Amino acid sequence: MISIKKSIEEFKEQKPSKILEENINLCKDLFEDSTDFIGRKFAPGGAGAPWIYMAYFDAMTNREMMDLSVIRRLFDMDWASLTSYEKGESVYETLRDRGIATTDLSESDDMFDILYFINAGDTAVFIDGCDKCIIVATRGFPNRGIQSAETEVVVQGPREAFSEVMRFNTALIRRRIRDNNLVVKQSKLGKRSLTDIAVVYMNDIVRPEVLAEVERRLECIDVDGISDSGTVEQLIEESWLSPFPQVQLTERPDKAASSILEGRIAVIIDNSPFVIIVPVTLNAFFQASEDYYSRWQVMSVTRFLRFVGAFMAVALPGMYLAFALYHPSMIPLLMVSRLAEASQAVPFPAVVEIILLDAAFELLREAGIRLKSASGGTIGIVGGLIIGQASVEAGLVSPIVVIIVALTGIATFSIPSVSLVYAFRLVKYLVLILSASLGFFGLIIGMILTLIHLSGLRSVGFPYLMPFAASELSKGEDLKDSIFRFPLFSLKKRPFFANPKQAVRMK
Repeated sequence: MISIKKSIEEFKEQKPSKILEENINLCKDLFEDSTDFIGRKFAPGGAGAPWIYMAYFDAMTNREMMDLSVIRRLFDMDWASLTSYEKGESVYETLRDRGIATTDLSESDDMFDILYFINAGDTAVFIDGCDKCIIVATRGFPNRGIQSAETEVVVQGPREAFSEVMRFNTALIRRRIRDNNLVVKQSKLGKRSLTDIAVVYMNDIVRPEVLAEVERRLECIDVDGISDSGTVEQLIEESWLSPFPQVQLTERPDKAASSILEGRIAVIIDNSPFVIIVPVTLNAFFQASEDYYSRWQVMSVTRFLRFVGAFMAVALPGMYLAFALYHPSMIPLLMVSRLAEASQAVPFPAVVEIILLDAAFELLREAGIRLKSASGGTIGIVGGLIIGQASVEAGLVSPIVVIIVALTGIATFSIPSVSLVYAFRLVKYLVLILSASLGFFGLIIGMILTLIHLSGLRSVGFPYLMPFAASELSKGEDLKDSIFRFPLFSLKKRPFFANPKQAVRMK
């Protein structure tokens, strides 16, 4: 029968007992079913040495560090010859200051903190007769280290990516911003998971009201566990009905660092390789890291093509239906005859053709993602060619529909943000249905409804369509880094996210 134990929350403000056996019994009761929990009671050095109890989890700690810096040091001490007690030094102070050879230690008299540190991979050292505990930082759990970015690949620029270890991620940011104004404020989320999170910002650049709002939203999260940054993203966004992301996720330290220097805030979640950046605008999702590492002429054209690709991803299927079904006079005569000839052998209406082929394309894309990287790309390419060719030969779809769906899919790959791609894929069906029902007017209605929705979105109070809307707030400066990227020497001011007192970033 499974016994119901107390949760860690119930031990807040409860002090450890001065009687060592009571602390041992408490740990045994809490972790009796956990075979990876290790607790050891010993008296190092023989006569004169105090009884000590060490508690930690196997595979969560750095065993080599614990053996050399803690256990071996304690056994090497000659407790019988120590005369420090005569000078008024307690057993606790002697062990803390002389018995543990590491600078990364702390002490706690709160059982909630002690149990949290044990679960987090640290080692708790209880001493007989003391109502405090020494916490030794011995975290050494498995991790994949620093690897290359997979979803935000660049041709020119750093290759490093965030990992699942929060402390590694904060170090990657500090490596790029060596300023004492960089603040890393750590806290916990999740009543049971107690997941570490860190709010990172520049103290003199961030807007105080934005920082206060982000911290308020994080404090309002009341959930059992946090598994990934995507969970926090959904809990802090303003409009949960919108398919468009209102925070930005990135796995690139250079992108997070540059965003922090713009006055934005990075939220790092332990166990997640993606960092949340707020606030965000629609324009920020079209900006890639390498935009600022290459010449401005080349990257201006590249960024313009991203906006064209976003328009094609949303409007191209609907535009084809509107012209082919309702406005054939707008199509060249030779093309109209070929479209009519190709569609005669197809038993389905054009809208059904597009939906069926697009669904097949989406299934292939999902299959390519779930399979191993070596075979995923092959499945996507070969499967697309085979299904497209077979569908045309079987008379299920016309060749022009295959071209339209393929161009739409390719256009989505030009958008740097995966979250924004998902939103455009949903909006595409709305525009498709309206265009199939009302023709060109339906296409215009769908695009206008999308723009109205985007204009109503906010990210921590900032208009989602800045700098295209409300550009007067930044006096047009943000437009220099929007559809086209101006030369770096002309980007002298930070975006509107930053504190107005720190608007200038280049002289």
